[in-house]
Amino acid sequence: MPALSIMIKPASSLCNLRCKYCFYCDVAAHRDVFSLGIMEESTAESLIRSALEFADGCSVAFAFQGGEPLIAGMDYFRFFTDTVKKYNQKGSEIYYSVQTNGTLVDDEWARFFHDNKFLVGLSLDGDFEGNKFRVDSNGQNSYYKITKAAKKFDKHKVEYNILTVLTGYCAENAERIYKHFRAQGFKYLQFIPCLRPMGDNTQSELYMTPEQYTDFLIRIFNLYVKDFVRGNYMSIRQFDNWVRMYLGEKGEQCGLMGHCTHQFVCEGNGNIYPCDFYCTDEWLLGNINESSLKDLAQSRTAFEFIKESLPVPEKCKLCKFYPLCRAGGCKRNRESGDYCESYKKFFASCLPLFRMFTKT
Repeated sequence: MPALSIMIKPASSLCNLRCKYCFYCDVAAHRDVFSLGIMEESTAESLIRSALEFADGCSVAFAFQGGEPLIAGMDYFRFFTDTVKKYNQKGSEIYYSVQTNGTLVDDEWARFFHDNKFLVGLSLDGDFEGNKFRVDSNGQNSYYKITKAAKKFDKHKVEYNILTVLTGYCAENAERIYKHFRAQGFKYLQFIPCLRPMGDNTQSELYMTPEQYTDFLIRIFNLYVKDFVRGNYMSIRQFDNWVRMYLGEKGEQCGLMGHCTHQFVCEGNGNIYPCDFYCTDEWLLGNINESSLKDLAQSRTAFEFIKESLPVPEKCKLCKFYPLCRAGGCKRNRESGDYCESYKKFFASCLPLFRMFTKT
């Protein structure tokens, strides 16, 4: 039985920010019901029991996202971790993570994350100007609230990564943003390409052109290598994965698997979906209050979701970069934008630098 990973939306699509590119707001808008509510304790308990039964003693990763998951409240999170301890009779190793905009973080939250060994993904798009798309309901930049949360995490020794939505603006100002993060002492970064709304081909500074993405990948990878050589390594998840794969190891990032895998997502009402990007009525597997994860994993819808992702695009079959590129990431990224030429130009330019990471 492989390790089990479950993403949880304890506050559904509810959020206290109004980021101008929120992909989950778009996903929720494609459902009959936009918000599926705050998760009740009974639903959380059903999910935990089913997850631990399905894992059968193997490890389980619970990842909380939103919307803004902290809206569910501290009592919810305390109940969740206490209930996991209650039902974990077979001794599964438990991993917790949470992705947050940081604006609700105080000392109590930071202590809780530290005490329960949460890995936190803190959303921040750069310096103040770079963070201009992450605004509250009044249109105010959330930069200072987010960086205040980072200081709380440092104070309480919470492990955290910086999650940056890679907009066209961010790509244009990549070196400035990277150096700002380095100056802040941030060591673990993720740059996540901004997704267009489903079926939308809108062009704006939110969405990278292929040329912008090419430039971003080449410039930032060069900085990444230079810092590694100088002994000032900064982790960038996508680059880390490509380096591992270049060295013959297995990548851990879902989008670089080459196809979809079982990634259960539990919405606020207990609805289960196969992927964060596809929490839509079309891909609803069932509800955890009515069915077990084992049964949902074996459903026809779950099978079709994975099957649909298996064919390799014709243009990729003879491409020498396919073993690293894996067709340009997950299918949702490919639906949002075609960055094939960006990846080709990046690998053609930077592949010789990968030798700097060769084990001696």
